[in-house]
Amino acid sequence: MSGAFEHPATIGISVFLVALLAVAPVIFEVLNRMGKLTRELRRELYARYFSWLVLVPLMLVPVLAGRLFTIFAVGLLGLFAYREFARATGFFRNRLLSAAVVLGIVLITLASADHWYGFFMALSSLTVCALVIVALIGDQPKGYLQRVALAVFAFALFGVCLGHFGYFANDKNYRPLLLLILLCVELNDVFAFCCGKFFGRRKLAPNTSPGKTWGGAIGAFVLTTALFAGIGWFVFAGTVLAAPVHLVTMGALLSFTGQLGDLVISSVKRDLGVKDMGVVIPGHGGLLDRFDSLLFVGPALFHYIGYFVGVGLHQPARLWF
Repeated sequence: MSGAFEHPATIGISVFLVALLAVAPVIFEVLNRMGKLTRELRRELYARYFSWLVLVPLMLVPVLAGRLFTIFAVGLLGLFAYREFARATGFFRNRLLSAAVVLGIVLITLASADHWYGFFMALSSLTVCALVIVALIGDQPKGYLQRVALAVFAFALFGVCLGHFGYFANDKNYRPLLLLILLCVELNDVFAFCCGKFFGRRKLAPNTSPGKTWGGAIGAFVLTTALFAGIGWFVFAGTVLAAPVHLVTMGALLSFTGQLGDLVISSVKRDLGVKDMGVVIPGHGGLLDRFDSLLFVGPALFHYIGYFVGVGLHQPARLWF
């Protein structure tokens, strides 16, 4: 924690988040008095604001606290997200297979904590193989494909995909990097919501997520890409990734994959016939309802950054095992 604010970008993003929480209600009331907000829109904005009061500490505190705090916070997020998914789908009834998914998520977390990149990458295929085999136990071929598909789907999203955020913490500049990603992912949702309300006409995916529009998606894509490129220049200063072409590419990847993650979980909810995956966060259901936009952002940016400059190359590896 003593080195939490060594990077100027960490200070800037942290101050911006706190200031945003302080100023947002004032902005809402000004817009309301100007007649720019309907009662429904005002209620929706405040619901999102109250969810941010929960989300900002959940995101900010572990990242500032240190490497292991960040990694284990990501691991807990994966476990709680899986719990919501397992309860919503009824998959928790397959106790042995569900335990195997949990073990896979735990091992991904431990591999990140040990900075063991080879094990971290190997766990994707090894755990899938284990899930396919564990599903044989009980000698019940009826429903085998469904059990395996749900297990692999859950581990891929909540173990592997989210796990990349934990491995980011092995990089010496993980704090400004993770805060930049988290800030842009959350504002990507806000931009999509606001642009959709004011400019959205044509539905993006009416059967999957009726509230999303092409106007909202395109507006979020442009604004998020610009935001990431602007702040990212300070985060990646002194590296090849500070070049405009890389900053714009990463910003575009973040916005695009963030919106895809949201659509994937929306599709799951539509298939199950539920509105929310949980009830943890006021106004936004469960953790998975709020953090679904992170699912594909982690792998996309992790491997892009890793290809050009690497992740955690200057830190000790294989700390324990």
